[in-house]
Amino acid sequence: MLTLLLVLLFFTSISATTFGEGLAGGETAIFKDFSLELPLGLFADDFTLPEDNPMTKEKVELGRALFFDVRLSIDNTLSCAGCHNPEFAFADNRPVSVGVNGQNGDRNTPSAINRFGTTEQFWDGRAATLEAQAKAPITNPAEMAMPNEEAVVKKIADIPGYRQWFKKVFGGEVSMDHIAMAIAVFERTIVSGDSKWDRYMAGDEAALTPAEKDGFEIFRGKGRCTQCHGGYNLTNEKYHNIGIGWDKSRLDVGRYAVTKKMEDIGAFKTPTLREIGRTEPYMHDGRFSTLEEVVDFYNQGGMDNPFLDPEMKRTDLSLEEMLNSFGNKEGIERIRKRQITGLNLTEEEKSSLVAFLKALNGKGWQGIRPPDSFPE
Repeated sequence: MLTLLLVLLFFTSISATTFGEGLAGGETAIFKDFSLELPLGLFADDFTLPEDNPMTKEKVELGRALFFDVRLSIDNTLSCAGCHNPEFAFADNRPVSVGVNGQNGDRNTPSAINRFGTTEQFWDGRAATLEAQAKAPITNPAEMAMPNEEAVVKKIADIPGYRQWFKKVFGGEVSMDHIAMAIAVFERTIVSGDSKWDRYMAGDEAALTPAEKDGFEIFRGKGRCTQCHGGYNLTNEKYHNIGIGWDKSRLDVGRYAVTKKMEDIGAFKTPTLREIGRTEPYMHDGRFSTLEEVVDFYNQGGMDNPFLDPEMKRTDLSLEEMLNSFGNKEGIERIRKRQITGLNLTEEEKSSLVAFLKALNGKGWQGIRPPDSFPE
């Protein structure tokens, strides 16, 4: 129960500070011989770069080539961009990912935007770094389906242009680590900011329409969205059970598969809300086609189950009352027995909230395209 208490204390802190001050951002992130212009709302200090994988211009270009190169797949039909498609804000607009030979994956493809400030990756956080994440789809049988890392290295190293490029960038031969490092560096340049919301937070009162402003107030008030979707990237990067999947015959246990902790059963990582208006369908299983459906789901309070996040049942309690309930066994039991009552949003409030969510679409990633040619 200490874990739940700490989670609730975290909510207390972000609710008080996340939206208290206007956003600035729009800075330039400078790395060695490479600089990245950040759109409004993003900050150079938020970049998370491993010490052993500095960002350079040549490495970014190598990573871009690899990201778009279908030769990283077993049958030369699928690249990283096959699921993280720049036409769909680096998601793919499918309920679940689709690999070689039309194989369906188990989960929805998250957008690759604004991964520069994160560590753990995937819906369940099984990859500790962006570099680790970059490796996984290449050898996943349901995705790019290369048989093993050795086969990946051999295939790329057999291409003279790549062999020379890796020597120039890394000072050595092609390796799986170097492939992943280049892709991860490129992915950190896929950014989104300068949304209507960013401009509003920077002081432009006219940036949001009246309906969007109403939606923002619901977002950080009655809707309690900021308890998970806070900060510049509108996510706390933590894991929550909101009940998705508990209506299926086979449960995706989510974070539990990584930690083996009971409280993580059915918990999934909070996604960014940036570009949420462009990255449908939604949830880890892609079950909702529209934002209206998502809002309806939260409005009715989620899907009850033994591990439902306690905040889903708070509703008519103040946060202080909720915290006090976790101070004794009787209070904990009362919370467990509470019925889901939902948010009680009106149709107008739901419409305003959706309008605000669409105002989180931004700029920064639209100019990223495949290279004109690939190494031979």
